[in-house]
Amino acid sequence: MDTVKKKDKRKSPATITLQVIGGKWKVLVLYELFSGVKRFSELRRLLSGVTQKMLTQQLREMEQHGLIHREIYPQIPPKVEYSLTNLGESLKPIVDVDVRLGIETRKENQKRTKLNQVLLKAQIVLF
Repeated sequence: MDTVKKKDKRKSPATITLQVIGGKWKVLVLYELFSGVKRFSELRRLLSGVTQKMLTQQLREMEQHGLIHREIYPQIPPKVEYSLTNLGESLKPIVDVDVRLGIETRKENQKRTKLNQVLLKAQIVLF
């Protein structure tokens, strides 16, 4: 990987991977770009809670790591579109596993919440 610095060669592959896709927003950006090209404003709208500064920073880092391509159109006002590179596309199976984990975790949490509510009602009835 050309984007990995020399000092990073001593780090484990898992550490390097976390540097490349770690953080709250990068996986979410990848997830949104799997469905196609997006403009900055679209990404900002889709990623509820991200600041303009943070999104800009995350997109720049992802571009430096070769995960996304930034296309600038010379027009007024400027138009910038983001798309995935082949490397970015190759992360789809990893993000899919991440999404499945989130779905399963949410289901388990909902089950636990329902069970706790039932147990709480049972305690109230007993006392």
